[in-house]
Amino acid sequence: MTNQLFEAALGIKAPWFVQAIDFDAARRRFIVRVDFAPGTRFAHPKASGQHKVHDTQIKRLRHLNFFQHACHLEVRVPRVRLPDGKVALVEPDWVGQLAGFTLLFEAMVVMLAQQMPFAAVARIVGETWHRVHAICARYVDLALERADLSALDAVALDETSYKRGHNYLTLAADADARRVVFVTEGRDADTVAALAQHLRAHNADPENIASVSIDMSPAFIKGVTDTLPNARITFDKFHVIAHASQAVDQMRRREQRTDPTLKGLRWPLLKDRSKLSTEQASDLDRLVAQFTTKRTARAWLYREQLRDILDRKQINVVSTMLARWCTNVMRSKVDPMKEVAAMIRKHVDGIVAWTQTRRTNGFIEAINGLFQAAKRKARGYTRFNTMKTVLFLIAGKLDFSSINPHAAA
Repeated sequence: MTNQLFEAALGIKAPWFVQAIDFDAARRRFIVRVDFAPGTRFAHPKASGQHKVHDTQIKRLRHLNFFQHACHLEVRVPRVRLPDGKVALVEPDWVGQLAGFTLLFEAMVVMLAQQMPFAAVARIVGETWHRVHAICARYVDLALERADLSALDAVALDETSYKRGHNYLTLAADADARRVVFVTEGRDADTVAALAQHLRAHNADPENIASVSIDMSPAFIKGVTDTLPNARITFDKFHVIAHASQAVDQMRRREQRTDPTLKGLRWPLLKDRSKLSTEQASDLDRLVAQFTTKRTARAWLYREQLRDILDRKQINVVSTMLARWCTNVMRSKVDPMKEVAAMIRKHVDGIVAWTQTRRTNGFIEAINGLFQAAKRKARGYTRFNTMKTVLFLIAGKLDFSSINPHAAA
């Protein structure tokens, strides 16, 4: 009866059966011995039909815990002789993708690793960090090999640091599905060329990419222009407003040197007005009322005007208003905002494209935030391949179900 219960729990079906169960109390683990019925013939993918057993091997597999005790399977696995005379191993369909584990154990490890660092998973399942990482890396690699990107037509590109110093990796995400589809080292134009090669390898044509959302990195602009010829570049509103906010803060710092009344106004100037306290809003109103004499107030007004312009949806109206805004700023004495105006003039096509595409990098920057948080929890990742695995686990929305029926899609 006990053997039958374990067979049901393990998902073992004929011709396989549980031969014996040993419990090692000192080491707190079960050892389940699995065998197959005598005289059984087995199919093999390399040759049709059922084949006679030639000999057997013992495979040891880690399975899910039973009653908080580790469970290990010792499986007598057959080798069959094929019609061409070769001998081939036949593995049960519940053996995992990585040697030494069952599919159920691997599915649990991958599920946990999507929520916590590898070290924490290793402690929970009683395995080493390296074996947990090996399982996750194997699953990510297999899922990426099978990924179909034929429907991809809108991409978001961003960069993130992964080591101290100038060590960066570039992420490419499906802007519609909001999932990471490609990760590579570096942040130059070659990273976009590598993305194009990745697309070709996964049933996608770089010429079918119609929209790319990026920051104003010259390297990304060159890469997209050279390798994604039909992609319309979009610089989203939030990047532009971020530059304008930096200009407001720079102007405040300069003017504060000779005007102490500006002290304490940094956050009222940078926050959205809707998020200010009553006191902060009053301080801001008093400052803005002095726009004729205070350049910081004028810088704030210029930023709010820019925000209003970029909220509009008529491309001709936005183009006209942006040109007028740039002219007014360039005639002003708010020097930091002049740099923003020069940037807008240089990249006006991509900024105006926002009014139509509404493509944003906000979600991929959120992914970067999740990755950096995961890196801090793990006390840092140092190898690119490890970080690639983590990024796809966190934000790749990979379909593992074709690899393991117990794994989530």
